[in-house]
Amino acid sequence: MEHAATKKITMPKPVVELDGDEMTRILWALIKQKLLSPYIELNLEYYDLGLENRERTKDAVTVEAANAIMRHGVGVKCATITANEARKQEYKLSALYPSPNGTIRAILDGTVFRKPVYTACVKPSVKSWKKPIIIARHAYGDVYKSAELLIPGPGKLELVFTPDGMADKPLRIDVANMKGAGIAQAMHNLDSSIESFARSCFLLARSEKLPLLFGAKDTISKLYDGRFKQIFSGIHAEFSDVDYSYTLIDDAVAKIMKTEGGVIWACKNYDGDVMSDMVASASGSLAMMTSVLVSPSGVYEFEAAHGTVQRHYYRFLRGEKPGTNPAALIFAWTGALAKRASIDGLEALAGFAARLEAATLECIEQGIQTADIAAVSEPAPVKTVNSWQFIDAIAARLDSGAAVNQAAPQPKNPQNAPDSGAAANAPGSKQDL
Repeated sequence: MEHAATKKITMPKPVVELDGDEMTRILWALIKQKLLSPYIELNLEYYDLGLENRERTKDAVTVEAANAIMRHGVGVKCATITANEARKQEYKLSALYPSPNGTIRAILDGTVFRKPVYTACVKPSVKSWKKPIIIARHAYGDVYKSAELLIPGPGKLELVFTPDGMADKPLRIDVANMKGAGIAQAMHNLDSSIESFARSCFLLARSEKLPLLFGAKDTISKLYDGRFKQIFSGIHAEFSDVDYSYTLIDDAVAKIMKTEGGVIWACKNYDGDVMSDMVASASGSLAMMTSVLVSPSGVYEFEAAHGTVQRHYYRFLRGEKPGTNPAALIFAWTGALAKRASIDGLEALAGFAARLEAATLECIEQGIQTADIAAVSEPAPVKTVNSWQFIDAIAARLDSGAAVNQAAPQPKNPQNAPDSGAAANAPGSKQDL
């Protein structure tokens, strides 16, 4: 194919590329081949986070990749497998390695922001939503780091904390006098992690000029959730220009269901896990959710919010060409390229990222759709396309210049903190959480 761009766009500093698994790995390579490499002299520091290479390196590659993102400031990640026992047998693993996303989040001290990509032909299930809702999930602690206990019978249940160097002076509270067999759970969080979460939320709210809403249940959890509320209030003092409000989590849900959108909703870990999927499903397709991990130090990692699409991968191995929607993978790349452009002042790179997003949305809105979008599109297309046909259609628009005038971004000031995509759409189903 002859490409309209005769001179490739340069990027002097690298983006850290984290390759992944299964169907998303196949599409990742296809996106680079057809939508990026013909137009950009890609400067990438590559790390293979495919499960086989994590096994070969005993997962050291994940730590190396996270440290590389810390050095260079911008990373882009393909979806990866978090192994369970079935995967351990399938891939003949020597161990059940932890979630790559969890490892990277811990090293970057980052907050996950998830946002749906809106198109004119897909209407949200919630009729009042006109603008995307960005979910900010505090991805540390709470029930995900809890300790659990099966209670065999009657007895006294206590919560005990032993300060370092003060073994003789433990802090102890009574939890319950158990009348019989049952269950118990203890969970925790850290002030430093909550502070990083709050600061990242306020930074994004300032950058995107959006209101910030945080909800918890401090009326019931007076110390635990009350601590979240207190820390958010303290960080707000540093960001007095941000429109911030706190409310109880049940009131927050009620407000979200009636809002027009255009808001950042900060959630504790479990709330964010659930609500990100709710927003994703209600916004249309789970494959149209983007995600960016933002650290309070200004480091970014962009990715699709969905997993590796295992079922489609097995079809691919049988020789089929499934219709996996690659839009969120494309937007992960455009988000990373736009952020690199913003930091380094690369107007041509920022412009290309915006054109690629516009070309992707134009295809969808003109009826060139994979089956997941076609199922919710108004009007529905006459037929659906596979992933290869969809990517080829985007490339054709880039070559024709059809999307050239649809966006004309200016690089943002990196000191103003996280911008989460190339154009209006950027940072929500599951990745490996």
